[in-house]
Amino acid sequence: MKIAFATDDRNATTDAVLAFLVEAGHDVISPAAPDAWPELGAAVGKAVADGEADFGVVMCWTGTGTAIAANKVPGVRAALAWDTWIAAGARKWNDANVLALSLKRLAPDVAVEITEVFLSGIAPDAGESANIARLGEWDEPRR
Repeated sequence: MKIAFATDDRNATTDAVLAFLVEAGHDVISPAAPDAWPELGAAVGKAVADGEADFGVVMCWTGTGTAIAANKVPGVRAALAWDTWIAAGARKWNDANVLALSLKRLAPDVAVEITEVFLSGIAPDAGESANIARLGEWDEPRR
């Protein structure tokens, strides 16, 4: 898969996630953007929404800022996950296409596990399709 990845800081957690993505065989792209978290989150969101990437992974101190920025892009459903259950649920029940992670509060191995689950091919629950479609309807006025 093609994964858009960006982080506003670098540490063992960000390095571990990036290494996992590469070692798993994903084509990792880093959208050109200033180093500030709002631009990085939006750039990853845009790459996903424009079809340049299948999914995105954004990281900042809490993960919240990059998630908010990515969610400003129409068509993006960014989810902040802190464990594998949240990551799986974000894919299953919300069809999330961008994963946001805290680079300060997650251990490297936990962040990798979360990323692996998020990208594992979990299909959206058909029973949630109407709810997921509603999210797309709200994007229309913003396009």
